[in-house]
Amino acid sequence: MISRLLRLLRGRKFRSSASYWDQRYREGGNSGPGSYAHLAQFKADVLNDFVARQSVHSVVEFGCGDGNQLTLAQYPDYTGYDVSPRAVEICREKFAHDPSKRFETVDSFDGRRADLSLSLDVIFHLVEDAVFDDYMRRLFAAGGRFVGIYASNAERSLQPEAPHVKHRKFSDWIDAHAPEWELFEHVPNRFPDDGDFRTTSFAEFFFYRRRAG
Repeated sequence: MISRLLRLLRGRKFRSSASYWDQRYREGGNSGPGSYAHLAQFKADVLNDFVARQSVHSVVEFGCGDGNQLTLAQYPDYTGYDVSPRAVEICREKFAHDPSKRFETVDSFDGRRADLSLSLDVIFHLVEDAVFDDYMRRLFAAGGRFVGIYASNAERSLQPEAPHVKHRKFSDWIDAHAPEWELFEHVPNRFPDDGDFRTTSFAEFFFYRRRAG
């Protein structure tokens, strides 16, 4: 599957973040290695523990993808949004018999809040500055008590072989545009980056909470 995805990526002209992901899902691609196997289990272990410890009752996620990560989640109530209509279709089919989960395209987000607003393996795929800014504003607007981010947090130059990836120091955006939020927990990756994106990751967990007062 990974070799097939790499062939698709090399033969595809990149137009935008949204079109890239919708086309990827429509061509049979998935959310990537980070949402499968041991990397997915690591994310689930951290998130399920956080939800239980903080008595989180509702979760909203921006970038639900193909829903494979969600199969490991233990959330009382969940709403997932994605820019890809195909991803939303996949998730609705996968969780058709689970009334605690709902899925919508991101343009239908109505501003409602959840205890925990999530972004998993998404921020470094938002290569357009305006798209990144809109995404971050939506992510923090949806957080009632907490915002959880799983991503890299350092600027890196765009690579020609990966036009769908742009690493950002998102904490600078938070300091400038969401000062009412503070870093609450930081969880390093159990499988830190060694250059093989299939088995390790440059992403780490950053949980923010609203400042008191």
